[in-house]
Amino acid sequence: MFDFIKIGEVPKTSWSSEETFNLKPRLKTLMALVVGLILFGLGEALLVASQIGVSPWTALGQGLANVSGLSLGLTTFLISVFVLFLWIPLKQKPGIGTILNAVIISLVLHYVIPFLPVFEENFLRLIQAILGVFITGIGGGIYLIANLGPGARDGLMTGLQRVTNFPIAWVRSSIELTVLTIGWWLGGIIGIGTIFFALGIGPCLAISLKIFGSTKLQSGH
Repeated sequence: MFDFIKIGEVPKTSWSSEETFNLKPRLKTLMALVVGLILFGLGEALLVASQIGVSPWTALGQGLANVSGLSLGLTTFLISVFVLFLWIPLKQKPGIGTILNAVIISLVLHYVIPFLPVFEENFLRLIQAILGVFITGIGGGIYLIANLGPGARDGLMTGLQRVTNFPIAWVRSSIELTVLTIGWWLGGIIGIGTIFFALGIGPCLAISLKIFGSTKLQSGH
């Protein structure tokens, strides 16, 4: 029942790209990438709209902004650049998905958040945050299976998983909890939604990989 926790790598399906660096992907592969990224952005938008805590990475950006005097936008950008440099020793490969990750998720956040409800009741805010984490994990699994290149943070996750051979859910949760701790130490704003994200994104991502990666490619295909 809980075998999704043991998933140790991103599976390949009939709609996965054979190569990560693929400038001419099949239409169904590109569609899977876009759908996954839209869902990822929608999930993060729901978390923001819940107003009970940002993601651990945003909290880290806030913390760095507090100690450096830089803007949140700039510290978020610098964190992404730093994470991309960590790809080098991990031998992680970028792709068009790495670029579209930043573009599509940013667009979804920009255009969706104004239309999302802002609840007064804390119970509804909790539900909204939990739903946001779940949808983010589902979208993340879909776009990673497309195999067109992960975003900076997801690439760190898959790279560390390949090096350590630990389950993806464990690796992702460890990264998020580490980032949350550093962000809190630097003065970032931590809420219950932040904790939900840190603890829940790994298992939700693993569930998505289990569901959508059930039809694996046979060798030679």
